[in-house]
Amino acid sequence: MHLSDIEIAGQCRMKPIAEIASKLGVMPEELELYGTYKAKLSDSLIRRVADRPDGKLVLVTAVNPTPAGEGKTTTTVGLGMGMKKIGKNAIIALREPSLGPVFGMKGGAAGGGYAQVVPMEDINLHFTGDMHAITAANNLLCAMLDNHLQQGNALGIDPRRVLIKRCMDMNDRALRHVNVGLGGKVNGVPREDGFQITVASEVMAILCLADDLADLKKRLGDMLVAYDYSGAPVWARQLSAEGAMAVLLRDAIKPNLVQTLENTPALMHGGPFANIAHGCNSVRATRLGLKLADYAITEAGFGSDLGAEKFMDIKCHYGGIKPDCVVIVATVRALKYNGGAQKKDLARDDMEALGKGLVNLGAHIDNMQRFHVPVVVAINVFETDTQHEIHAVSAYCKEKNAEFALSDAFSEGGRGAEALALKVVDACEQPNNFAPLYDVKQPIDKKIRAIAAQIYGAADVAYTPAAKKSIAEIEKLDKGNLPICMAKTQYSLSDNPNLLGRPVNFVLNVREVRLNAGAGFIVALAGDIMTMPGLPKVPAACSIDVDESGHITGLF
Repeated sequence: MHLSDIEIAGQCRMKPIAEIASKLGVMPEELELYGTYKAKLSDSLIRRVADRPDGKLVLVTAVNPTPAGEGKTTTTVGLGMGMKKIGKNAIIALREPSLGPVFGMKGGAAGGGYAQVVPMEDINLHFTGDMHAITAANNLLCAMLDNHLQQGNALGIDPRRVLIKRCMDMNDRALRHVNVGLGGKVNGVPREDGFQITVASEVMAILCLADDLADLKKRLGDMLVAYDYSGAPVWARQLSAEGAMAVLLRDAIKPNLVQTLENTPALMHGGPFANIAHGCNSVRATRLGLKLADYAITEAGFGSDLGAEKFMDIKCHYGGIKPDCVVIVATVRALKYNGGAQKKDLARDDMEALGKGLVNLGAHIDNMQRFHVPVVVAINVFETDTQHEIHAVSAYCKEKNAEFALSDAFSEGGRGAEALALKVVDACEQPNNFAPLYDVKQPIDKKIRAIAAQIYGAADVAYTPAAKKSIAEIEKLDKGNLPICMAKTQYSLSDNPNLLGRPVNFVLNVREVRLNAGAGFIVALAGDIMTMPGLPKVPAACSIDVDESGHITGLF
């Protein structure tokens, strides 16, 4: 009988988080407890360890996934536990889950099977309240802007050119486009508005890229919130919002400490999506992990074309870090899907589809090698995989001169990732000439084209008139020298989710360009991508319940 993730997690013997922290050298006064099994790590700890040498940084990414996801977090967690099995001092650094996917379709972000971070119920639900703090800070800014309009609009803000949107940490398509200020004069100035999911908000990105509280407050003040009637920009600092927003985020900026099923320490902090945001956990958590352990293992969302590219070109840029090794998670299922197999047929033996889909793995290997960092392919094993399917993937890795290892952390925990851990340790000792894909000082169009051509394989880039106008406005504001954050589908290397495998001769269509000046990047939206997801026909929420004793069921 197969146990569910929550049943497996329920059998775990967690250690008090104070004990986990103590083994990392964290002093009791540097630990802010949230119950027995989770805690925040203080600013005083970050300052105390700042001068320590860094450990090795391992980035985990993946091929383009199937709609069900393919176990990147599970592999990350398993690798951390596998490192412990081979006698290495490792810590993992993950993103926090969003309630939207938890109650929607994708599920949580705590790993799976015997490679999970715990307490998984807390992590997948309200955790330490970071998501709620980010939501509140974002919506405070929105409320202050609308109040400014109501109270005389001294800044001359054009209600038709308000850029900041409200947010909530839940999938709700009905809130994508709304009207506010209705019901008469006392209820505000009527205007069109909308919501985005919290993890797509600029406030989330700012929290994840800020160095410290002072930098956080500066970045919040730098947010471009609107234009006035003359076309001049209006910044959050002009509304005097950044101080109060920072107050709401004072605790949220501190990294969270939890553990794996095998008691390996795990940092979880921040949670931007990779298809609509930059897809990496916080710079503060990753930096701290490098100071507390010999190996810090982190992940970037979705495939290498999304999260990993942004990790290299955005997070490394602001964090002053570089990976010592990149792990690309590949599954037979995902490769068959990229070769044309239907989702319902992925468990069937299909060498023809697998053969066609292997080029997708090749694209991701090429992508990561462009950053001149050692690459290891983790073949994440599913029980439905056949030996000749696994052999085909292994043979392809050899053809690409890529190191590889099988990983079965889902079924075996750390023991199932020992081979992968050994490969990663070897890779971390190889020559590393890390370099970003582009120079941030290049024009916006040139940076977008570099990503489109070199990472996606696009033949050209097409812009809507609105996107061209936005690029001109951003460059007029002298903000063109920022990294690019591409927003596109995760299911394809292109902007069309139906173009699977390794598309060629396609045009990347950029329909909108936004300046996230506080976060420090420019968002280019390609294809039909929503920043407020909707729920599926049968949401996961329909199967989640709690009994009179507080026992949760249905949470994976």
